[in-house]
Amino acid sequence: MRLLNRRAATKRADHHSSKPTAATPLTHKEIHRIFYGLMLGGFLSAVNQTIVASALPTIGRELGDFQNLSWVIIAYLLSSTVVAPLYGKLSDIHGRRAMMLAALGLFIAGSAVSAAASNMAMLIVGRTLQGIGGGGIVPMVQSTVADMITPRERGNYQAYMGVAWIAAGTVGPVLGGVIADQWHWSVIFWLNVPLGLVTAYLVNKSMTRLPRHERSRQLDLVGATLMTAAALALLLALTSGGTRFVWLSPEIFGLIAATIVFTLVFAWWLNRTPEPFLSLKLLANPVMRLGTAATACALGVMTGLMIYMPLYYQLVHKLTATQSGLALIPVIVMTTPGSMMSGRAMMHLKHYKLSSYVGVGLTTAAVAALVVWPAMPLWASITAAGVIGFGVGTVFPVATVSIQNAVPRYAVGTATGAMNFFRALISALVVAIMSAILLAGLGMTPERGGVGTELVAASAAATGVGAEVFRWVFVAALVFAVLAAIAMILLEERPLHGPAAKTPPVAPDAASAPAE
Repeated sequence: MRLLNRRAATKRADHHSSKPTAATPLTHKEIHRIFYGLMLGGFLSAVNQTIVASALPTIGRELGDFQNLSWVIIAYLLSSTVVAPLYGKLSDIHGRRAMMLAALGLFIAGSAVSAAASNMAMLIVGRTLQGIGGGGIVPMVQSTVADMITPRERGNYQAYMGVAWIAAGTVGPVLGGVIADQWHWSVIFWLNVPLGLVTAYLVNKSMTRLPRHERSRQLDLVGATLMTAAALALLLALTSGGTRFVWLSPEIFGLIAATIVFTLVFAWWLNRTPEPFLSLKLLANPVMRLGTAATACALGVMTGLMIYMPLYYQLVHKLTATQSGLALIPVIVMTTPGSMMSGRAMMHLKHYKLSSYVGVGLTTAAVAALVVWPAMPLWASITAAGVIGFGVGTVFPVATVSIQNAVPRYAVGTATGAMNFFRALISALVVAIMSAILLAGLGMTPERGGVGTELVAASAAATGVGAEVFRWVFVAALVFAVLAAIAMILLEERPLHGPAAKTPPVAPDAASAPAE
């Protein structure tokens, strides 16, 4: 009898440990207060991926180092990508508020180091530290929204969060150029310090009553290390191939080999350890796999076109750099109405994937039009880019909410972090493929000096074949657009937990997720 009582008590303790710690529901005011802090944090993370680009020539000139200038961008990309799943896992263990504050603290510290940098090495170290912090902000924002809002309502909030990303993508490059021209490039990083402190204050104060769903468990440090090593090797290969090294060089082969070895060891370790860094049940979840594939391929198309469309406008349509930047605005801005339409549809429609079907269909058609007619008039290419942005925007809320709705509450952070991690890898892969096509088509290779800032100038001699070269760049985008559409179609449309559209937002307790 004592043994039975002891087992019953243990079972009750385990049951209570996985429930939210908040005793009462969050009010509308509390949810909005947390959400505004999250939007500011999301803006900070997003703007630092774009604001530095405009100031790179000034930074290289003042620090006297152009050779390593690309690492100012790459350092942030690498560090922010590899830490995303780590933050997700840690937030499931220690809570969102603690990890969000940790991410903001590292981001602020990295910004201060970058601003005070007197040489390129110090700046790269600062950007790496900044990326370690910034890479945790995005999954923490998405996971926190999941803690507050039921899945049926969550798509709408995710769409509004997209406004911060759109503002960052639009304002960042312009603001970075103005600061570099009118003041000093270090001001770009100093601005993050007061803004980061304000965000930390808002988050610390507002997230006190945020429900917690974590369970007592341990962090798989070996698994985390192996996964990070594999990701770093792959990202270094993708960012260095065709620029620093020839794709068939020993250096690239070595990085690819290291990626394969670390991945195989990581897979072996997942089956060996009792509590792996990434749950095998989580990876086996079909919604997790297909949702991640859909958002990853869609983001890859968007990222690749954002990077190479300005060159397309300059080479094919003879626009200046400033005009090319302005022509890029529609593809960035139009993701917001796409996300909002998709988020609202999730609140009202039983078959909530319908909006994403329309979106991926429009995206595929627009990219196909660019493949068929790469030399189309300027107005037509700008319109096609805007349609692509709109279509891609419809995928993000559906895929993200579907994943969060299909995993246990205590694994939402891990699933969200893993989703951000894999879609960053796919985006880097898409960009690398487009870069290889473009460099090969223009006859530019690392050993011939055709990389970096020389690309636009050197490609001017190839204006006669510019449209034909970009046709194959658009073919690569089309392949991933089709893959996103297939993943979206195959994604299981599970019922969303939450109230009907006209019912006021409910307590986070009502947002229970199905078991694995």
